[in-house]
Amino acid sequence: MSYLICRLPVVLMFALLAPFNLPIAYASPPGSNDWSCQPSTSHPRPVVLVHGTFENMDNNWTLLSAELKSNGYCVYALNYGGTPLSLGVFYGLAAVKDSAQELSHFIEKVRTNTGADKVDIVGHSQGGMMPRYYIKSLNGAGKVGTLVGIASSNHGTTWSGLASLADNFPDILNIAKWLAASVSITLQQAFGIIAPSTTDQTVGSAFLADLNGGGDTFPGVVYRVIATRLDEVVTPYQSAFLTGPAVTNILLQDQCAADISGHIAAATVDGITRRNVLNALDPAHAVPPTCADL
Repeated sequence: MSYLICRLPVVLMFALLAPFNLPIAYASPPGSNDWSCQPSTSHPRPVVLVHGTFENMDNNWTLLSAELKSNGYCVYALNYGGTPLSLGVFYGLAAVKDSAQELSHFIEKVRTNTGADKVDIVGHSQGGMMPRYYIKSLNGAGKVGTLVGIASSNHGTTWSGLASLADNFPDILNIAKWLAASVSITLQQAFGIIAPSTTDQTVGSAFLADLNGGGDTFPGVVYRVIATRLDEVVTPYQSAFLTGPAVTNILLQDQCAADISGHIAAATVDGITRRNVLNALDPAHAVPPTCADL
């Protein structure tokens, strides 16, 4: 594979010079990253929002962040997994272990600024799976109360599922196609170079074997998984579900058969998902989701 490494600077130059004219995704989603926020007695744990692969904090969490803030939470979000190919927009590209280190540093900043012992985490796709590595391997278990994963890649997905995700991001897909054609490799191999997280999330990967070895969960953390039967990225959708103590697996269509949200919509626009997140973070005041939440 050494010839691929030699050609990689050419790909970086292509990415930097390509006239994408993309917006810079530094903006925090509404209601988030107020570093003066102090958690209330009713919501003592800050909420950290973790986006998915190829996404960023702004486009992933616009609605949920605002709703959490309006319900009295201190809300924080980050862009993680950036590389030279992120182009200021596409994140979650780096190896998952590296991204988990970024999350660890961010959570320490949140804890320091708020004085909270623990945070709650809400993550989408890779963002629902990656915090499990933080919890298991980076001393995060004592710092997380609840982890809510939305369409999480907990047990990996197929290459066809990842390809479906890439179809939603044509700019980075074009870079991968250019790399594949330039050095005569498959599109999957090209994505493995520009976005190592896709290799980590492919079913059967060494990373997933390490993550899930010994069980899905870690004592002391409450786990909630929200999945959609129409998930075209995490395939099959059941691979999002976890087993173990303190786990609740939720299928959106069991709560509303009319819910047609796929992988991205489940986190970005689905009202039933938002209701489930609020219930997971404050189970004492849970409201059963219905189709009226759509």
